[in-house]
Amino acid sequence: MVDIGDGANYAPTAQTEQVVSPGEFCFAVAYLDHGHIYGQTNGLRDAGATLKSVYDPDPARLAKFVDTYPGVRVAQDFEEILADPDIRLVNAAAVPDRRAAIGMQVMAAGKDYFTDKSPFTTLEQLQEVRAAVARSGRKYAVYYAERLHNDAAWRAGELIEQGAIGRVLQVLNLAPHRLAKTTRPDWFFDKARYGGILTDIGSHQVEQFLTYAGCADATLNFARVENFSHPDKPGLEDFGEMSLTGDNGASFYSRVDWYTPEGLRTWGDGRTFIVGTEGSIELRKYLDLAREAPASKLLLANADGEQEMECLDRSGFPFFGRLILDCLNRSEQAMTQEHAFRAAELSMRAQALADAAR
Repeated sequence: MVDIGDGANYAPTAQTEQVVSPGEFCFAVAYLDHGHIYGQTNGLRDAGATLKSVYDPDPARLAKFVDTYPGVRVAQDFEEILADPDIRLVNAAAVPDRRAAIGMQVMAAGKDYFTDKSPFTTLEQLQEVRAAVARSGRKYAVYYAERLHNDAAWRAGELIEQGAIGRVLQVLNLAPHRLAKTTRPDWFFDKARYGGILTDIGSHQVEQFLTYAGCADATLNFARVENFSHPDKPGLEDFGEMSLTGDNGASFYSRVDWYTPEGLRTWGDGRTFIVGTEGSIELRKYLDLAREAPASKLLLANADGEQEMECLDRSGFPFFGRLILDCLNRSEQAMTQEHAFRAAELSMRAQALADAAR
């Protein structure tokens, strides 16, 4: 069963179409610093990819991973994975400030890379990775799980594409997370390592805005970060907010925080509100407060009336199969490289704006 109590351990799995046969698309896993690696791995395996090998310098993390995925081969070092001609993609969730350097190693070895968000902690890293992608021709894919691995969030994108609410005018994202302070590693509280709250969990929110509103870019209006109530962890930002305007005029506001109350049955009451010219959508992503948990609900109102849809376990998470086929066909059906980079860039620019205002 998926752990819904702590977002760090959120790792959905699904019955979905397997787009490749066993052994046709092999991938390796490396650097297990964040629990999202299990969601990333599940998504690839569910879509038919073959998990061949794993590497991590920490024996405890490695043992847990091997116990979860019996039969995976343990690599003696990262270079063994990079040298393996069978490995097409390396899947990783390193400490955020190391993700760019690891990705450049992977791409230089002729393999595609799939990293947890945020994919960078600085704009300089983004610039270096852009050049590495152009040089190598490889993919630098990003696990923006709050859309890619959430049933209601995925269904919202499908409905918008179908014209269910007309042209999107505004996206409002509320993204509370459970802090679970005693379970977090030291790097989690070191801003230089995780990049700040808008760089980190804010990147999820910007990616959703660009997708739902159909924007290629956006301008920043406002950004703010605070540490309201954790003076013992001065590197932690426990609250952030930002406002953007898309290049097509669409509006965006997001609040991200570490204030999920202990009595909530999931790690966060994530909500999204999308207003269009012909209707609106509300997403209750992880639970329906005081009613159901887990849940993944979508509420739609348009000219046809009002609908409530339970989306949990119904999407099949198509992103992962599309990513596998993109790696094989050198296409961009899952997510364009520019989209993945722009979401990260805008969240980092929002972080810089907020930092400058403190």
